[in-house]
Amino acid sequence: MRIIAKKTLRAYWEIHNDCEEQLKAWYNEAENADWKQPKDVKLLYPAASILADNRVVFNIKGNNYRLVVKINYDYGLIWIRFIGTHAEYDKIDATSI
Repeated sequence: MRIIAKKTLRAYWEIHNDCEEQLKAWYNEAENADWKQPKDVKLLYPAASILADNRVVFNIKGNNYRLVVKINYDYGLIWIRFIGTHAEYDKIDATSI
């Protein structure tokens, strides 16, 4: 999968360095994945939440952080839409961000 954009994750972990290793691990796993449909994501990440419009919410660092992405399964693309604390996530609409 091609992930757009790693710089968003890097900028976040430079400020919140306690989640750097977990975000790097997610990035490497997602980059090497071949997700063709939401159930493929769930095989690798059973706790991921599948939302409308091909959005997926990943729990990072024991659910201290949330990562929202939008996936184009046909083209193998992942767009980073949001990364933040669980409290920050509670203030957004993950289905439209």
